[in-house]
Amino acid sequence: MRLLLVSDVHLDTPFTWAGPEVARDRRRAIRASLERAVAVADERKVDAFLVAGDLYEQELFAPDTSAFLRTLFGSIGIPVLISPGNHDWYGPQSIYRQETWTPNVHIFTEDRLTPVELADGFTLWGAAHRAPANTDGFLDGFAVDRGGINVALFHGSEQGAFAWQESGKVAHAPFQAEQIPAAGLHHALVGHFHTPQMGDWHTYPGNPDPLAFGEVGVRGAVLVAVHADGSVDRETIPVAASIVHDVPVDVTGITNSTEAGQRVATAIAGLKGTVRATITGEIGPDVDMKVGDFRHLGEHLDAFVPRLGRLTVAYDVEAFKAEATVRGQFTREVLESDLDEDAKRRVLITGLRALDGRSGDLEVN
Repeated sequence: MRLLLVSDVHLDTPFTWAGPEVARDRRRAIRASLERAVAVADERKVDAFLVAGDLYEQELFAPDTSAFLRTLFGSIGIPVLISPGNHDWYGPQSIYRQETWTPNVHIFTEDRLTPVELADGFTLWGAAHRAPANTDGFLDGFAVDRGGINVALFHGSEQGAFAWQESGKVAHAPFQAEQIPAAGLHHALVGHFHTPQMGDWHTYPGNPDPLAFGEVGVRGAVLVAVHADGSVDRETIPVAASIVHDVPVDVTGITNSTEAGQRVATAIAGLKGTVRATITGEIGPDVDMKVGDFRHLGEHLDAFVPRLGRLTVAYDVEAFKAEATVRGQFTREVLESDLDEDAKRRVLITGLRALDGRSGDLEVN
């Protein structure tokens, strides 16, 4: 059995960091990535196309998203099976409930695992979130009641991986990887975490098109070949329509903002798509630098987001400590305080620049 898996597409994501036109372009790119995944399903002659939740944003979806999905999924002659997640949860106003789907589309609607027989001796068990939060684990108390190959499709949080996943993730429908074989399942195809993970018993494909800066891991649509003994082979097929770069720029040693701009320009030269540049380093005390100084440097890009990261100022702190001045007293008090070293650094730099009358020209992180 050959299955193509996607999850966490997040159609209609608002992209609040971007302006209206850039955000609209990013949403179009997400649609294009889903279209590419469907095309891969046709090219690779898979037996079913699977969605492990968060296909769209229930609170934000555009008026034509429903028609887009109906047309797209109706265009392929294989089963399409969808397990709604916490963002596209199944409820009265859900696209899944309101739309009239083509016969090849199956939406799992129960908040428990229910079976669909995809082939003789091959059962796919799926479940749905029926609320945006507080969904219990689908594997809690579950046990397969039949022979053959049994695979699960749902949206949930594997607790063993929770610590290394992106910050701010809530543990929706939590489970432990060990629950999968204990329930009689051969594998689980899962959504929710955006960082891909190929576990022994479960697969997270990650979002197919970039949703945020700093994403790591090879992501896309995952081709899952399930063998007669229940073992799986997996291949990640990139389908992203977007190019997103996260670029560090070290400005250590600069003495003026023009030099900083030159380093930023060099770092992003030749890049395409959407770029975030994080500016860090140790700079001279007289540098007058604001993040807005760099925005024009990305005019060749679809979008450019410069930001100030960990910056320090090359003050002669030892010399200041010896001064019989307000500056000297301030320096001594900060260095002798109970603050941790990072807090001391930030307070010291901010205070010294304020004493120089320079409090508004540099954000210290």
